[in-house]
Amino acid sequence: MSAHNDSNPPEPVDLSNPKLSRFEVYKEGLRRDDIEIIHYEPRFAKPGTKAEKRMERIVSGLFLFSGLFATAFVAAYIWWPWEYEGAASWRDLQTWYTPVLGTTLGLSLLFFAVGVLTWAKKLLPVEELVQDRHDGGSTSDDRKIAEATVDNMVEDMGLKRRPFLVKAALLGAAPLGLAAIAPLGALIKDPGDMLTVTGWNAEKNNNGEPVRFMMKDGALVRPDMVSVGGQITVYPAIDHGATNQFPTSPVLLIHLRDADAEVLRGNLYPMYQDVEALWGNFVAYSKICTHVGCPTSLYEQQSQRLLCPCHQSQFNVVDNAAPVFGPATRHLPMLPFTVDEEGFFIAKSDFLVPPGPAFWNRPSLPEEDEK
Repeated sequence: MSAHNDSNPPEPVDLSNPKLSRFEVYKEGLRRDDIEIIHYEPRFAKPGTKAEKRMERIVSGLFLFSGLFATAFVAAYIWWPWEYEGAASWRDLQTWYTPVLGTTLGLSLLFFAVGVLTWAKKLLPVEELVQDRHDGGSTSDDRKIAEATVDNMVEDMGLKRRPFLVKAALLGAAPLGLAAIAPLGALIKDPGDMLTVTGWNAEKNNNGEPVRFMMKDGALVRPDMVSVGGQITVYPAIDHGATNQFPTSPVLLIHLRDADAEVLRGNLYPMYQDVEALWGNFVAYSKICTHVGCPTSLYEQQSQRLLCPCHQSQFNVVDNAAPVFGPATRHLPMLPFTVDEEGFFIAKSDFLVPPGPAFWNRPSLPEEDEK
């Protein structure tokens, strides 16, 4: 129901009258849009009171705390140690890298949001309006009214008479904006060949000698360490091979049952047949999901599926780890390997297909349809 009397509408106000106040133009604009002010009351009857100043300081403090935590986020993102040197405990700083980033950014956003809400709830006027719905274009008077409406909002917010509050909000927002763009700095560095060459490349990482398999604790891997139907995660046995320095190197070494191994041999892509990628009933697949790079560490022996827990992509172990469910569209690359004279697993070469998710300007390499 309309809050005004439609049978006796008030006379339009001449907006060219220089004696009109900003609020009168604003109120006329509301009336022309069939909006009536039911209640309008400033939070503080008299501007500049101690209570108002105290509330300004509270809101300013919230913004400044937001900026402080945003600055801490940027500093931690750049300088906090994050690389693992083998196993780490809760006492190691690397363990706290992600929690520190999450805590500082979360607190920054929280303080900024609470600051905005407190400003709106404790400093802006209390206003109740009623409006009728209508259609229509924007006339010159409408545009003038819109300008007055914006000016009125600025006045209500007290931006002109609360310079310290404005500066505090800017100080809080600036580091928060920096925190949003800081991770983009990681994209500036030229990745070189790290997207196509992994720790299994003997020429680059092991003086041309075949790279052995090792577990995370550094123990070299032999065939008798993996039971039939079992699987373990292995890394290249080189310096920092199990650290983030070689993020695309982790491999799932699976000991297939006889029947399953025969099925896989019959399904091998030509590129894997040519290099005899399997050793006995063992197969080695990249652990990095080809969707967005999560670890595909869930192995279902009965269905012969590898599952990625992030987005539920599934790969068929006995069909070149081809995707059979979920968003992944590429098979998990297979690592050709064998056993050396001392009985330890070694890689014959690097992956034939770059592991991990797709990336810009991906080189042209053999695809899954080469059966």
